[in-house]
Amino acid sequence: MVMHVCHYSKYTSGMNSISSVMDSPRPSQLHRVVTPEDIAAVEAIVKENRRVTVNEIAPHLGISHGSAQRIVQDTK
Repeated sequence: MVMHVCHYSKYTSGMNSISSVMDSPRPSQLHRVVTPEDIAAVEAIVKENRRVTVNEIAPHLGISHGSAQRIVQDTK
């Protein structure tokens, strides 16, 4: 992605310069997909203990809080 950056100065009239800046790559988290194995594991944990929380499920399975919450909500 190319961004055009315009530099303005309040002391001069108009634009001082225009430069193109390449959008540098950003570090990001690894993308993890919710697998059928994750869904089955969450369902097994919930069947064993219906009072278990998402905060307990996520680290136990090594998945994110959001993924665990999504699985629990989708399996209701």
